[in-house]
Amino acid sequence: MERSRTARADELTEVQRIEVASGAPFREIGMRLVADMPPPPLDTLAAAQRAGRLRVAVDAADRPVAFALVDLVDGAAHVRQLSVDPAYARRGIGRGLLDDVAGWAAAQGLPALTLTTFRSVPWNAPYYARCGFRELTGAELTPGLVRLLVAEAALGLDPADRVAMRRSVQ
Repeated sequence: MERSRTARADELTEVQRIEVASGAPFREIGMRLVADMPPPPLDTLAAAQRAGRLRVAVDAADRPVAFALVDLVDGAAHVRQLSVDPAYARRGIGRGLLDDVAGWAAAQGLPALTLTTFRSVPWNAPYYARCGFRELTGAELTPGLVRLLVAEAALGLDPADRVAMRRSVQ
C-alpha cells in the first residue's frame, strides 16, 4: 500500500510529470483543452511544498505516484489539484491522498476540504461524491470559490460543467 507525505523539494519536476501524464484520460474523452493544460509552475509547487501543502502518495521505493496541491480558500483546505499517474490509477491512491489531506487540514484547524471539478467526468464529481464530498449550491459558494469558478471559465472551461464541492474534516 502506498503511503502519503509532504513532497520534497527535489520531487517537483516529478509532480509536474504526474500532472502531464494524468491528462491522458481527458484526451481520451475529447477534453483536449484540459489534457493539454500545463502543469503548475515550479515556483508555485515550491511555495506549496515549503508550506506543507504539496502532498504526495509514494510507492514502495518512496517515489511519488500521485499528488495533491492544496491552497487555503475562505478558511478551508482547497484541493487545487489531485492527480494520480495513470499507471497507478484505480487502486485507491487518490482516495488515500484525500484522506491524508483531510488529516493535514484537521491538524491545521481547518473545518473542511473544498475543490472545483467537472460535473460530467466520471473520475471527477461522481468520484469525489463517493469520497465524501457534496456539491455546493449557489448560496453555499464562498467568495473565493466563486472567484475560482470565474477564473476557470476564463480559461475556457465550460461553467455549466463545473461544480464546487466540500467535505467536512472530522
